[in-house]
Amino acid sequence: MAMRKKFYPLKRHDNKSKNKTGIKQMQPGSDKSLKKVFEKIGKPEDNQFVPDPFQIQAIKAIMKSDCLVTAPTGSGKTWIAEQVAQKVIQKKGKVWYATPLKALTNSIHAQFSQLFGKKNVGILTGDIKENPDAAIVIGTTEILRNQLYDAMYTGENLTCDLIILDEAHFLGDEQRGVVWEEIMIYLPVRIPLLLLSATIGNPFQITKWLESIRGKRCIVIENHDRPVPLFPLFMHPSGTLFPLMELFVEDKKQKLYKKVFKFTNAKNRPSMGHAGKLPPFGDILNILDKYHLLPAIFFLKSRADCDQAIKLCNSNLLSKNPKKKDALHLKINELVSGNPHLANHKQRSFLEQTATASHHSGHLPAWKVVVETLMAKGLLDAMFATSTVAAGVNFPARSVLVLNSDRFNGVEFMGLTPSEFQQMTGRAGRRGMDNIGFAIVLPGKFMDLNYVAKLINSPPLDIESQITINFSMVLNLLLSHNPDQIKLLLEKSFASHMILSGKKKGKKARKRFGTDLELLWIDFLEHMDFLIDEQFVTKQGILTEDGIWASKLRIDAPLLVAQGIRKDLLPQNDPALLACIIGSFVNEKEFNDDPLYSQALPKKLKDVFLDARQGLKPFAIKLLEKGFNAPNLFVQPCLLIYQWAHDEAWEDIIIGSDFAEGDLARLILRTGDNLRQIAKLEDTFPVIAKSAKKAIGLILKEPIVTFYN
Repeated sequence: MAMRKKFYPLKRHDNKSKNKTGIKQMQPGSDKSLKKVFEKIGKPEDNQFVPDPFQIQAIKAIMKSDCLVTAPTGSGKTWIAEQVAQKVIQKKGKVWYATPLKALTNSIHAQFSQLFGKKNVGILTGDIKENPDAAIVIGTTEILRNQLYDAMYTGENLTCDLIILDEAHFLGDEQRGVVWEEIMIYLPVRIPLLLLSATIGNPFQITKWLESIRGKRCIVIENHDRPVPLFPLFMHPSGTLFPLMELFVEDKKQKLYKKVFKFTNAKNRPSMGHAGKLPPFGDILNILDKYHLLPAIFFLKSRADCDQAIKLCNSNLLSKNPKKKDALHLKINELVSGNPHLANHKQRSFLEQTATASHHSGHLPAWKVVVETLMAKGLLDAMFATSTVAAGVNFPARSVLVLNSDRFNGVEFMGLTPSEFQQMTGRAGRRGMDNIGFAIVLPGKFMDLNYVAKLINSPPLDIESQITINFSMVLNLLLSHNPDQIKLLLEKSFASHMILSGKKKGKKARKRFGTDLELLWIDFLEHMDFLIDEQFVTKQGILTEDGIWASKLRIDAPLLVAQGIRKDLLPQNDPALLACIIGSFVNEKEFNDDPLYSQALPKKLKDVFLDARQGLKPFAIKLLEKGFNAPNLFVQPCLLIYQWAHDEAWEDIIIGSDFAEGDLARLILRTGDNLRQIAKLEDTFPVIAKSAKKAIGLILKEPIVTFYN
């Protein structure tokens, strides 16, 4: 883990320093300049909905061309999608609505089902397959990309008359951007493309690229006005609220409010709570309530902080509102009814007593749905979340509170990007419910107020191509193209377009992909050469029989799984054991100890695991020697899935593991995704395909399954 910069050296809270710099209890207070700002707080009048000009422009544009809509969060981009989808299905056409996240897919599916009727809307996420032939299909981008692979292979047309790509800025996502780029390259020109995003810095560059590869116009519709104005505040450790920025600046260069600037430069700054501890969130909620700034979303740095934060809240606010308390209890009972695990969830009491909730990836998907539903219904005062919740699911609040100006990206702590900050603050202010929204910055050890001040009005970052070569891509392209044709496809990539960009952008792209895309092509050839060596592909670039069925394994480690199948290293007749071994392929967690010789490990599991690991070791070494990835196979996830497949209690498994609930659920769900791919091999490997289908049923059960399952 990289060393993290400490922006504020805070004073330690001991008995001696407490009277000088410490704050015993925060008291509500506000700078006099905020009086007129706070007078704006309230709910807008219930006026008949009138679409904004940019929404009308977007609908007209997509009727005659492709269209990229970039507008702030909550400004009504989904409404555009609804109207366009309505026009398409009125003409008996079909719509594919793709999103990057399963949670967002579920949310859009529920919304569209209510609007268009359940019989007209289907959902495809890997976990869920319902009504796939419906007029409108909501699904993840990976599913759509896979359907394009299939269409290119079979030569059949994708039965679709409009593609909507939501959260289009995922084109620049390091891990998943390649999927978005592939979709745009492979998509038939006849199908109109509607891109929706809140955070794209270079929309015209993207549309020029799309025009160059699709041969049709792509219109950019930009809107920079937030539907609900945002006002940034600073909360002093004493509890007094100040404007974060100077209210009136003639030179347009915004700067910190003078009292906030004075605070940042003070030698002995008071701190908000004890050193190394979380702020007193109970006091903070009282202050926010005093000035009518609730409900609020707090963005914290870690899951542990989110879970700890709800324990620092109290029942004061909820006790003052019996009607809300009753409604909250009623809705919770409704949401957890019939699900014993949710009904007895360890955080339920905090939810009911304080109207606050923790929300992060360590929680079960079903529990997150409970929290999201309560927040969307306006029954929570606060939600404590990691920054990952800023994208994807729609549950805005009146205020968002930011405690850190950096975030951990999985490798190191980096300053928030303008796009990340805008996604977080985009949750402040509810359209139709708030006249004004607030972004409140709290001082702390890892908060740089000057840096945040620069983020307030910074434009979103430019999106760059993230196209990479992987074995699944190579196998699926070779299904329907020869190497020369694939080279032409790669020349259609956004990377190729970026190479021709201006000095700085073009130089960066040329360094990464080559001056003529040769580095990307070399990467493709290296993947293909390995496939030739391992007899998945002929020297002429044609898939062998093994290559054809291996192409159906659209998973993270297709070759390792394929090698396990063709060398008979995977259990074929025991669905539970098959799930266990596949779980070791998808596991992302590293382990130091090895319980292979523990008495808790069943002998047949140990034997199967050792046979698979030992048998695949030579193949994994070949991959690594050629510079490709090969996952480390650990037995710990195998044991957990074994216990789960044999109906051990979920709570007992969690207590005895190193996994958080959400992480284990994700391991099991991803294992289910991989098993579905193996189940597709019924023509060539009917026995293991049948076991894979049975294995799915053994592991996808409550509380893993979501409400949609």
